[in-house]
Amino acid sequence: MKAPLLAVLALSAPFALSAPVAAENAYRPVVENGQVAGPLQGAWRSRGYGWIAMFGPGGSSLFQTAGKACYPDPRSQPDPDEVLALWRPEAEGVVALAGEADGTRYLFDRLDHLPNACISAAGWTPDRIGLFAADTFAQFYPASAARRIDWSARRAAIAGRLNPKSTDTDLWNALSDLLAGLDDPHVELHGVVDGKQRDLEPGEAPTLARVRAADPKGGEKAWLRAYRDGVMTGVLKGQGRQVANNRIFWGRIDDVGYINIVTMGGFDKDPANEAKVLEATLDEAMTAFKGARAVIVDVSNNRGGYDVLGRAVASRFTDQPRLAYDKVGVGADAPPQPVVVEVATRPAFTGPVYLVTSDVTVSAGETFTLMMRALPNVRQVGGITRGAFSDKIPKPLPNGWTLALPAELYRDPQGRVVEGKGLAPDLPLNVFPANDLSAGHAKAIEGLMARIRAGDATLKAPAAR
Repeated sequence: MKAPLLAVLALSAPFALSAPVAAENAYRPVVENGQVAGPLQGAWRSRGYGWIAMFGPGGSSLFQTAGKACYPDPRSQPDPDEVLALWRPEAEGVVALAGEADGTRYLFDRLDHLPNACISAAGWTPDRIGLFAADTFAQFYPASAARRIDWSARRAAIAGRLNPKSTDTDLWNALSDLLAGLDDPHVELHGVVDGKQRDLEPGEAPTLARVRAADPKGGEKAWLRAYRDGVMTGVLKGQGRQVANNRIFWGRIDDVGYINIVTMGGFDKDPANEAKVLEATLDEAMTAFKGARAVIVDVSNNRGGYDVLGRAVASRFTDQPRLAYDKVGVGADAPPQPVVVEVATRPAFTGPVYLVTSDVTVSAGETFTLMMRALPNVRQVGGITRGAFSDKIPKPLPNGWTLALPAELYRDPQGRVVEGKGLAPDLPLNVFPANDLSAGHAKAIEGLMARIRAGDATLKAPAAR
């Protein structure tokens, strides 16, 4: 699961691969024939993430919890984050739940009963909401110590400034201060204050900040049009294809293939079809790339989406399974979940690949970068990625506002935690130069193509990762 950012181009010590799950322990649907599986019925607490799930005979209910507090998730759907669709037993009193069989695994421990706090009629006053938010970040925000964040001090500040009679403005200002200094695109706060929508989204990429500053009137939309035009008319010389709901541009220019993926999702207006559309697009592109000197995979403007779709792309560039990374929920007493790039059974390209990244590359664009870096035929070129790998976990508050945060730790195959740090390229390349924001990207890609054709030795240098 990852929340996709689709408003684009609209015009986690070293680890070993675990043994595969035995067939008798495969995932099965939570609800079959209108009935929840008997062993699942009852209350369960997640390891990490701050959830309690209650399963009755006919369905599920989700509760949000942090510290000693708990409340029913205010969203109307029984499984709003799509994490309660599949299940399998893991150990006595432990189950794994997932939204999809090859997606994130969430471990839950059985509870004797639903905690009283979850059914309490006590009102959610501003002070209680503020403390819940502080406790949520203290428990689940990744690498707080490395980031030098003292959540206990921030919680004390919340307690000192809010009371049951505080206004919405007081609460908004207190939560804004709670989140101050978090340069993290997976942190968000949204709400209506005094009749007006308020949004707090820290962590904007420096490149995008420069874009807005350089063109306050046209903003990002004008820059995105220039980016697209640079790819289609500059890089691809008018011979490329713009497909998959305008999320993928690709083409072959003489002996170099090029594919640009701007989101890991949104490939079709019907979400049920997007995996099929992606695979068909990749079939066509990989067939066209056969015999090419090299292929450039450009995710320099990739805003995220779904890891499983990124894995489908990465599988087209490997000749054997490769361990890409592992992940685990913050505070979860659970083994990390390994993520492996498998070999595609459809057309593929396993020759030299140059993966282009930048500070705009984020979320599922970054997990995809981890996948590609695991392949020995791939060199990462461009800029350091944004450093936001974790799934974005929504935390809808009892007053109708929405909070979101990352709540996982990702480690590369060398055991290094990458959350908050980003992935540095093997070969630096200024993809979005500040003095040429509109046309610099296309020029950089064309220059890379020329270096590939010239047999530039620096492009073949071993990666120092």
